[in-house]
Parts: sequence; C-alpha cells; structure tokens
Amino acid sequence: MNAPILSARGLQKHYGRVTALDNCDFDLYPGEILAVIGDNGAGKSSLIKALSGAVRTDGGTITLEGKEVNFSSPLQAQEAGIATVYQTLALSPAMSIVDNMFMGREIRAAGPAGRWLRKLDHAKMREIAREKLSELGLMTIQNIDQPVETLSGGQRQGVAVARAAAFGSKVIILDEPTAALGVKESRKVLNLIQDVRSRGIPIILISHNMPHVFELADRIHVHRLGRRLCTVRPEDCTMSDAVALMTGAKAPPGETIAA
Repeated sequence: MNAPILSARGLQKHYGRVTALDNCDFDLYPGEILAVIGDNGAGKSSLIKALSGAVRTDGGTITLEGKEVNFSSPLQAQEAGIATVYQTLALSPAMSIVDNMFMGREIRAAGPAGRWLRKLDHAKMREIAREKLSELGLMTIQNIDQPVETLSGGQRQGVAVARAAAFGSKVIILDEPTAALGVKESRKVLNLIQDVRSRGIPIILISHNMPHVFELADRIHVHRLGRRLCTVRPEDCTMSDAVALMTGAKAPPGETIAA
C-alpha cells in the first residue's frame, strides 16, 4: 500500500478535564474512502476538526503528503487541499448556485476593471460551475443562477460536494452527508461520492449509517474513547461486529476484552 496522503500521530486535545483526543492516530491512503465510525462522545468530531484546522490540538502531528502541517484555521487547511462538507452544508440559501460555489474564490475580470474596481467575471464563473456540476453528473440542475434554497436536499448536498471537489482538493471530508435525506436523495449522494472517488480524490466519510458505510468504505476507522481503536475492512467483519467494536462489546482483532 502507498504511503498515507493524510496521517496523524499522537493527537491530543483537552477541554478542561475532558479528554477529546487521547494520543489518536489516523491514516488516509490515496484514492480510498475511509469511513470513521464511533459512538457519540467518542471524539470523532474533535478528530475531524483537528484534521480540517477548526481546532488546534494540544499535542501530536499531522502530515499531508509527507509534510508536517500545522493549520491554524479551516481556511489554511482548505488552501492546502483539505475540503470539508459539514452536515449543515455551509451554503447561503438566498445566493445562487454559482455564487455559493465561488464564495471566497470569486474570479475577477481581466484588466483594470477587475484589478481596481474589483469587478467579477460572472461569465467565467458560470462556465466553470456548469463544467464542474456536469463532471459529477449533476445534470438535473438546469439553472445554475437559481437560489440554493430552491434545490432539494440531495441537490444541495451535491452542490456542496461539487464545490469541495472543484478546486483541486487533495482530501474531502464528508460529515454525515445523508443524515437529513430520504432514500432516493441518499442514493443520489452515494453515487456522487463514488463519482468523486473515481476521480482519484480520497474521502473521509463520517457516518452513523452502517449500510452506507459498508457499501462505500474501503476501510473503516473505529474511534473509541478519543483514539483509534482499530481499522477493519468491510469484507472482514459484519455490521454487528462494527457496532460491537464501537461500544466496547467486542475487542479489536488480536486482542481480548479484559475481565
């Protein structure tokens, strides 16, 4: 197996007397979908926030493409190539699809109008937005100037994922991407995730939906008590085994539960 594209060693994070990350390790390999599962309070959110620059850890190291990184903000992580799509999507409902995709990345017009008057090149942004949405098969969106609030839940998720994948992201983190969707919309999002992976972009998938995890993931990172308990492959265990690992009812492979 190739070297990890994103890894962490010995991550620590404390909130007063509460230990959110306890010498946590993490590895994401090129081109894979890595599911991160764990019980509520296991520290999954703290791990993802540390990897995406949303929180500063108290110890440990994070490495991206073999180089140690130390993000002080999500913007720094985004500029380095780590894009996160949160469950809330972080979209502006009243703004158009194009404006949401280029929020913070607006393209200015050429010449003095763009340089001095800060005029935007709307035609170029529309062209790129349509191209990126088409690449991911989001052809059901006919008018890319329509407000995001007019889209279905699955279409909104698609726009958020397209935005993350469109700008040279090296890693995409998806936080519960199907949690608020129905069966039909969830299927569209699952297909979209597989399309993104087919383009060679590795994905970290945080989900409580075990059927989705076992359908999509190449490996499963089981998080418990602030650290990585183990990693397993879906073909080597059952959904019941995964839940038992999460809750402590089952010991990791090669270990036994202490009496």
